[in-house]
Amino acid sequence: MLDKENLLKLARVQMPYGKFSGRVLIDLPEEYLLWFAKCGWPSGELGDLMKLCLALKIEGLDGVVKPLKRG
Repeated sequence: MLDKENLLKLARVQMPYGKFSGRVLIDLPEEYLLWFAKCGWPSGELGDLMKLCLALKIEGLDGVVKPLKRG
């Protein structure tokens, strides 16, 4: 799950809906991701990426992904 492709997706894929629609996944607030962890993750790849994002934030590793963002 922690591979180059997924790290690039975290830096470039936008949240498709909700309060933070349009925000790149790595920029989602940790509290928002924790809410999904409690209430249920989206299905499919989006949910998997959000789980990875939360894990990186908890470990303080989200700074590794942020330089991969476009412009």
